[in-house]
Amino acid sequence: MLTIFRRHKRSCSHRSAGRAYRRCRCPISAEGVLGGRLIRESLKTADWERAQTIIREWESDGLREESTGPVTVADACESFLADLRSRGLAEQTIYKYDLLFRRLKDFTIRGGYEFLGSLDLDALSRFRSEWKDGPRASGKKLERLRAFFGFCRKRRWTEENPAAQLKPPKVADRPTLPFTHEEMAAILGAVETYRGKAAENARLNAVRIRALILLLRYSGMRIGDAVSLAVDKLTGNSLFLYTAKTGVPVRVKLPEFVAACLRSTPPVTERYWFWTGAGKLHTAVRVWETRLRRIFDLADKALRAEGKAGIENAHAHRFRDTFAVELLLSGVPLERVAVLLGHRGIRVTERHYAPWVRARQEQLEADLERSWASDPLVLSATNHTQNTHENESRPN
Repeated sequence: MLTIFRRHKRSCSHRSAGRAYRRCRCPISAEGVLGGRLIRESLKTADWERAQTIIREWESDGLREESTGPVTVADACESFLADLRSRGLAEQTIYKYDLLFRRLKDFTIRGGYEFLGSLDLDALSRFRSEWKDGPRASGKKLERLRAFFGFCRKRRWTEENPAAQLKPPKVADRPTLPFTHEEMAAILGAVETYRGKAAENARLNAVRIRALILLLRYSGMRIGDAVSLAVDKLTGNSLFLYTAKTGVPVRVKLPEFVAACLRSTPPVTERYWFWTGAGKLHTAVRVWETRLRRIFDLADKALRAEGKAGIENAHAHRFRDTFAVELLLSGVPLERVAVLLGHRGIRVTERHYAPWVRARQEQLEADLERSWASDPLVLSATNHTQNTHENESRPN
């Protein structure tokens, strides 16, 4: 399967949009596997219809000889990545697969597993034993490995999916931990401390950090979506965006002071508030995560200096949790919170935030009280308490 795409020139104004953008006149290239062999070359044309014709000719007229030999691990990985790009998956998702494949290819070189068919269950078990991740990250990596071998099996490059036989690690679900009001105040206060000690360009970054924190807290956006937020997505006090992870369209109304803070923040470029638009998005996200960790450390120290508990396990996603939990505690129905979070369905929202649904908690409390109303022990204790109060209230 071959994928065609624009290889944008450095001078192309749409270069930051990546392969998904097709309406420029940059040259077209082809990438993928045809006849069991990796193809990656320029089609020497900028015309999209002509490029499609060339690919059809290659596939139908036999201009690419089919290879009956086994597929190498490196070629299979490149073909899988090309398929992900053609499906329009988020850059951060592709990056995670690319990182996994780098480690897999290094493992195959060291172990002498050149061809895909040589990676059996024992080999993959040894590969997994080298992972230094925690249970949750290891489980996600195993899911990606299974998806890769499922892709190869459908193309008959391997007879089975050996990764499907690897048992996933046991993962204990961590409770959703929103920031408290006190912690949010400490975090925003830490921004002022950070700004006061920094140089001029760092002070500008601190202004942007404050805007980013407020955006994350009051929009519920993931940090990748927030960092790549375009300036034109803010209209009045409302944001209209598509979440990168699910592609679900979401309109979020911000508080006036948050929208005003965002509008008064100098954007990094004319197009983006927190990103240049050049290079990899995940690189920019890591930069902002590093700055946020510094803010969290300052906030933690400030709280502990006051004799209070610090902020444990602070990270950017907890702003999203805070956004969701505050809505649920205010009585907003779960299905509406799911829409605001950009989830495709309510099941994901329910899995993470069901304990915080106010209506559900009130119903559970009412159910408990009804069950106690017919419990003899509860009735006896209640009557005893009432009699005691009556006796104490009588005059001597």
